[in-house]
Amino acid sequence: MAWADFKRFFRCAPAIRTIVRRPVGGGRVPNGRQGDGATMGGMRTAGSAMRMAAVAAAGLVLLVGCGGGASGGKAGDGKGDGAGKGERPGGPARGASATTHLKNIPEVGTALRSRIPAGSRQVVAVYGKDVDSADATVVLYDKGANGWDQNGRWAAHNGRRGWTADHHEGDKRSPVGVFSLTDAGGVLQDPGAKLPYTHSSAFTPPSYWSKNTRHDFDYVVAINYNRVKGSSPLDPTRPQGQSKGGGVWLHLDHGSGTSACVSLPKAGMQALLRALDPARHPVVVMGDKAHLAA
Repeated sequence: MAWADFKRFFRCAPAIRTIVRRPVGGGRVPNGRQGDGATMGGMRTAGSAMRMAAVAAAGLVLLVGCGGGASGGKAGDGKGDGAGKGERPGGPARGASATTHLKNIPEVGTALRSRIPAGSRQVVAVYGKDVDSADATVVLYDKGANGWDQNGRWAAHNGRRGWTADHHEGDKRSPVGVFSLTDAGGVLQDPGAKLPYTHSSAFTPPSYWSKNTRHDFDYVVAINYNRVKGSSPLDPTRPQGQSKGGGVWLHLDHGSGTSACVSLPKAGMQALLRALDPARHPVVVMGDKAHLAA
């Protein structure tokens, strides 16, 4: 991030606050600053002032890593790769026989299937149309006594340049792989999430981004790629280093590809937030058709 951007964001960054997910009496956490990642009863605990300043200062880096409008061009103008609405190709065939009591997640081969933890009983599958395409389909699967059942399906977008098995900062491709889902948040209040939810105006995209991206981060679920599990999605820590990218989220769609995130309609994000349950150890399995099938 350029120094001018750093100073502008640090000066203008909105106050970060932490809210109990289902508060008794409707009150805020005293001195409600963004938490340091620890959770307690659905609440993120307050961290030190120094750490919170670092989170605020790094917020723009996270948003640039996840969104489309700050990286140049006209992301969000509806004219990019993958623009359009409705069902998109890339997901498994529809129909009752294809969506209930499945032995395995459809169209996911041995390589990625073997990386799904044995204890995981929820999978968000992101079916990319092609390695160089921004079009995708997101499907939610829940595992019951008789196998995997499909419980939601939405048209979606991924990185504007497609997919990669070796993601790096700025490549505009989404990382292929299996990643856990442990933390959520957004500009809007908690819609009833089971995952710890950070409600903060710090998710608001910078004002100079395209208007179509202004609501991208109303709801987000952090994808645990190069981040610290159990921390707010706003935590900028990248254990594998800055060059490997980060800030990869599930978030609201703006009609075209992203910088690396996966975006889907508001109704889809609300459904995921209400469905994803830490007790079921949810993961996302994501990639283009060829990588998924390997």
